[in-house]
Amino acid sequence: MALSYKSRRRLSLVILLLGLPLYIVAAVTVMSVLDRPPLWVEFAVYVVLGILWALPFRAVFRGVGQADPDAPSPDDRPRG
Repeated sequence: MALSYKSRRRLSLVILLLGLPLYIVAAVTVMSVLDRPPLWVEFAVYVVLGILWALPFRAVFRGVGQADPDAPSPDDRPRG
């Protein structure tokens, strides 16, 4: 089941506006529960978590910044 371009745009907006802040809060909460690790370990954990959140959503974000492939081009419009 492939999502349409418009559905992918809406879903990516929801993921960025709701999902990402929730993921950040969860990551910070998990890190605060642990004892303070060395700075380089903490940095590495945040870098890994920063990459991992986007991997499941690659298909949703792919091509969202491009023009709508289903939209008619200006050359396809009837001239009157």
